[in-house]
Amino acid sequence: MTSPFDTPAPAPAPVSDSAPAPADRDARPQYVLPLLVRLEKATPPGRTDALETSARAVLTLLSDARVTDADGEWAERVEAWEDARIRKVVRRARGGEWRRAGELPGITVSGREAEVRVFPPVPLDGWPKDLAKLQVSGTDLEETAEVGAPEPGLPVLWLNPELEMSAGKTMAQTGHAAQLAWWRLDEAQRKEWAEAGFPLAVRTATAEAWEGLVASGLPLVRDAGFTEIAPGPTVALEGGTRYCPTPRLRRP
Repeated sequence: MTSPFDTPAPAPAPVSDSAPAPADRDARPQYVLPLLVRLEKATPPGRTDALETSARAVLTLLSDARVTDADGEWAERVEAWEDARIRKVVRRARGGEWRRAGELPGITVSGREAEVRVFPPVPLDGWPKDLAKLQVSGTDLEETAEVGAPEPGLPVLWLNPELEMSAGKTMAQTGHAAQLAWWRLDEAQRKEWAEAGFPLAVRTATAEAWEGLVASGLPLVRDAGFTEIAPGPTVALEGGTRYCPTPRLRRP
């Protein structure tokens, strides 16, 4: 199987929640995709595992029948969210907060250690009470295991080595990058990736590799500057690979 990952598209415009958009895009009702990471005091997940789990959570929601079916109960909200700015916000929860959030409609995705629950989009000013009261800050995570090179064949979401962001902010950005990858695939490729459990890797590029990656024509995520960093910098991109049962990795 070939895929859009094989050959970067020629000089595409950046696509993200922060890329330039038609004026009417900002005039439309604004939605946000809530993501919730479980952050127990005694057993916080490793940073990279949380980043990868967040990306897979976004993909899991996008592939869910409640989104993809024309009459799916989340389809209309996802369409409205994608028609405006593509916003994602990551909050943290533990103990009873996590259990109460688990009672709201959504999907929990587990990594090696991380648990991330993704919810259907909500109006920007209309968060459910049990989510609105949860903290956005405090999602600074450390690695709990050595992070080596990506396994051969995995799609890789590359992070800008020059930016420092909290784990929560970076989880939102890896979710953006995964969504760009999803948009580039046809239905057969999406089905195959979903059936495999959305294998992927998140890594920080070296400074030397980053320059080449940005110039390669791969889709970029640029930050709007609403939270931790000034608007404009490229924070992540969807890395080039062929996705198939025995894929080949395009390394920088």
